[in-house]
Amino acid sequence: MRPQAKRNDSGAHERTVRASISFPEEQYQALERIAAENKVSLAWVVRDAIDGYLKSKRPLIPHGTDAEDVQQRSQRA
Repeated sequence: MRPQAKRNDSGAHERTVRASISFPEEQYQALERIAAENKVSLAWVVRDAIDGYLKSKRPLIPHGTDAEDVQQRSQRA
Protein backbone atom coordinates (compact mmCIF):
# COMPACT_ATOMS: atom_id res chain seq x y z
CA MET A 1 0.00 0.00 0.00
CA ARG A 2 1.08 3.55 -0.61
CA PRO A 3 2.11 5.66 2.40
CA GLN A 4 0.21 8.91 2.95
CA ALA A 5 1.48 12.11 4.55
CA LYS A 6 -0.45 13.19 7.65
CA ARG A 7 0.20 15.87 10.26
CA ASN A 8 0.91 14.70 13.80
CA ASP A 9 0.24 16.62 17.04
CA SER A 10 3.34 18.77 16.60
CA GLY A 11 2.22 19.85 13.11
CA ALA A 12 4.98 17.89 11.36
CA HIS A 13 4.10 15.54 8.53
CA GLU A 14 4.14 11.84 9.33
CA ARG A 15 3.83 8.97 6.84
CA THR A 16 0.86 6.66 7.36
CA VAL A 17 -0.04 3.34 5.76
CA ARG A 18 -3.57 1.98 5.44
CA ALA A 19 -4.12 -1.62 6.56
CA SER A 20 -7.13 -3.91 6.54
CA ILE A 21 -7.33 -6.03 9.69
CA SER A 22 -9.84 -8.71 10.70
CA PHE A 23 -10.88 -9.20 14.33
CA PRO A 24 -12.92 -11.90 16.03
CA GLU A 25 -16.46 -10.54 16.58
CA GLU A 26 -16.01 -10.29 20.37
CA GLN A 27 -12.83 -8.21 20.05
CA TYR A 28 -14.43 -5.93 17.46
CA GLN A 29 -17.45 -5.30 19.68
CA ALA A 30 -15.17 -4.52 22.63
CA LEU A 31 -13.20 -2.04 20.50
CA GLU A 32 -16.41 -0.38 19.32
CA ARG A 33 -17.60 -0.05 22.93
CA ILE A 34 -14.31 1.52 24.00
CA ALA A 35 -14.45 3.96 21.07
CA ALA A 36 -18.04 4.97 21.87
CA GLU A 37 -17.31 5.41 25.59
CA ASN A 38 -14.34 7.66 24.82
CA LYS A 39 -15.99 9.46 21.86
CA VAL A 40 -13.16 8.55 19.49
CA SER A 41 -12.95 6.48 16.33
CA LEU A 42 -12.36 2.75 16.34
CA ALA A 43 -9.18 3.45 14.34
CA TRP A 44 -7.93 5.72 17.12
CA VAL A 45 -8.53 2.98 19.71
CA VAL A 46 -6.62 0.45 17.61
CA ARG A 47 -3.70 2.87 16.99
CA ASP A 48 -3.57 3.71 20.70
CA ALA A 49 -3.54 0.01 21.64
CA ILE A 50 -0.79 -0.73 19.13
CA ASP A 51 1.24 2.23 20.39
CA GLY A 52 1.01 0.89 23.94
CA TYR A 53 1.96 -2.60 22.79
CA LEU A 54 4.97 -1.34 20.86
CA LYS A 55 6.14 0.79 23.78
CA SER A 56 5.95 -2.23 26.08
CA LYS A 57 7.93 -4.39 23.66
CA ARG A 58 10.44 -1.80 22.55
CA PRO A 59 10.75 0.88 25.23
CA LEU A 60 13.98 2.20 23.74
CA ILE A 61 12.34 3.13 20.43
CA PRO A 62 11.01 6.70 20.51
CA HIS A 63 7.33 7.25 19.69
CA GLY A 64 6.62 8.11 16.05
CA THR A 65 9.91 6.82 14.59
CA ASP A 66 9.95 5.71 10.95
CA ALA A 67 10.31 1.95 10.53
CA GLU A 68 13.37 2.47 8.30
CA ASP A 69 15.05 4.59 10.98
CA VAL A 70 14.26 1.96 13.63
CA GLN A 71 15.68 -0.78 11.43
CA GLN A 72 18.90 1.20 10.82
CA ARG A 73 19.34 1.81 14.54
CA SER A 74 18.85 -1.84 15.43
CA GLN A 75 21.36 -2.90 12.78
CA ARG A 76 23.98 -0.52 14.24
CA ALA A 77 23.45 -1.82 17.78
